[in-house]
Amino acid sequence: MRLVLLGPPGAGKGTQAQRLVTRHGIVQLSTGDMLRAAVAAETPVGLKAKAAMESGGLVSDEIVIGIIAERLEHEDARKGFILDGFPRTVAQADALSAMLKEKGLKLDAVIELKVDQAKLLDRILNRAAETRARGEQVRKDDDPEVFKTRLEAYNRDTAIVAPYYAERGQLQQIDGMRPIDEVTRAIDSILETV
Repeated sequence: MRLVLLGPPGAGKGTQAQRLVTRHGIVQLSTGDMLRAAVAAETPVGLKAKAAMESGGLVSDEIVIGIIAERLEHEDARKGFILDGFPRTVAQADALSAMLKEKGLKLDAVIELKVDQAKLLDRILNRAAETRARGEQVRKDDDPEVFKTRLEAYNRDTAIVAPYYAERGQLQQIDGMRPIDEVTRAIDSILETV
């Protein structure tokens, strides 16, 4: 089973990915984790990524795609995978399609967790306020300013990936504002048809 989970920060992709990993025995592929692993392993693509990061630049699509290609060769990814944080651009989505086609594979499902971004921001603001009220440090992901920046980047750069898959008849949408267990059941019913 090969899946892509789409949705803005805070939509619950990570939570749902972990549940899918547990139930289906497939691996979650996070581009951030893969970049760090490739750099640490000093693979050819990892060395290019390290050079880009050390110079303060962004890691190019070419490097990210190379890292995904390397990771898909690992035994655990051959059984199936969930892509988390990739593709972030239409160019990356095109590259992923070409890469899978070259291997004789295709995506089984592309699932977008649709959320009300204003309610999502309210949820983050409330969680941060509760954390501060208990005298605890607010997690970086729960910092409202960090969250707003991530949401802006998503809307500017990544939101166009869902229409890309919709145009190809591959996109399934789920209301990500529903309770976690209901979202899990909705994903399961999509996966029963693939």
